Amino acid sequence: MSQDLYEILGVSRDADDAELKKAYRRLARQYHPDVNPDPAAQERFGEVSRAYEVLSDPQKRAAYDRGGDPFGGGAGGFGQGAGFSFTDIMDAFFGGGGQGTGTGRGPRPRVRRGQDALIRLEIELAEAAFGVSREIKVDTAVTCSACAGEGAAPGSHAVPCETCRGQGEVAHVQRSFLGEIRTLRPCAACRGFGSVIPDPCRECSGDGRVRSRRSLTVKIPAGVDTGTRVQLAEQGEVGPGGGPAGDLYVEIHVAAHPVFKRQGDDLHCTVTVPMTAAALGTAIELPTLEADVVEGSEQVTDLETSFELDIRPGTQSGTEQVLRGRGVPGLRGGRGDLVVTIAVETPTRLDARQEELLHELAALRGEESPEGSVKPGAKSVFGRLRDAFNH
Repeated sequence: MSQDLYEILGVSRDADDAELKKAYRRLARQYHPDVNPDPAAQERFGEVSRAYEVLSDPQKRAAYDRGGDPFGGGAGGFGQGAGFSFTDIMDAFFGGGGQGTGTGRGPRPRVRRGQDALIRLEIELAEAAFGVSREIKVDTAVTCSACAGEGAAPGSHAVPCETCRGQGEVAHVQRSFLGEIRTLRPCAACRGFGSVIPDPCRECSGDGRVRSRRSLTVKIPAGVDTGTRVQLAEQGEVGPGGGPAGDLYVEIHVAAHPVFKRQGDDLHCTVTVPMTAAALGTAIELPTLEADVVEGSEQVTDLETSFELDIRPGTQSGTEQVLRGRGVPGLRGGRGDLVVTIAVETPTRLDARQEELLHELAALRGEESPEGSVKPGAKSVFGRLRDAFNH
């Protein structure tokens, strides 16, 4: 095997750093012990690594070109002290960028985007249906006014870290069968920032932000429901170093209503009427959801606060009446329905005269000894599931 380092890498003597690195990556992928367990390949990889270690260092390369020993050892030998960057090996397999002998990630920024924040807000059903504006109190991180987010006391500034010289990383060297492996780790002195704050701000302790309670007005659109989240852009937590604020999400919880129950965009309610009213028919005045908006409002409004529900003669208990367009407005337009269920109330306490009149009515209708009508009962959910499995 040729001992010429340029021939080992397969490059010309005037090859630049990029050509050297490209050749090293190609050969490392071919001969690295992790991909080629052949002992000859391992020996070849050691030669390639030592050749690249010399030619990638300007001083060692100059000494080699003059005919000297770049390691200062015996003639023709490379010894076991040859060192190379572990980053270069990783680059060979994962295509890391960078020029020259490979660099790390560099210092991490002090200024970063803040986290999103979430608060929960309870509103009434009418407010969810027709929209409302609410003032809320939020407790989040805001930019420190004393240092304007810089983190340093007034009149002072962050300075480059002397340990890592502003790189945010320091090299750690350990020996292995391949020689000295150099890895980069975040600098402990500056925590990877590449700079230190010698005189931190007394208000924020160098973080560039403080916690503060503030008021915001949130506009709740018509049609929201429990679980809906309203996004307020850049109203969340300010980032470290006074970085951009995250978003604030207001999660809606709709309180229970005494009359109406919501299902999607539809409203449901139950109207109980006496047995005689169901038999003869009647009209019931029902409130609308708009009545909650008008109640307590000082402004004159023409919203309909009630309407007349017609109970037809002979209405049976459990009958549903669907009133179109009296439900909840949808977030994307339209409006749901109001579903009214009629419950017929049978009297439980009768005086003598009432009982006598009912007996007369039963005799007139031939219902003194009714046989009744027997039909199959509705199956429970578990019964329907059992039948589905049996089939």
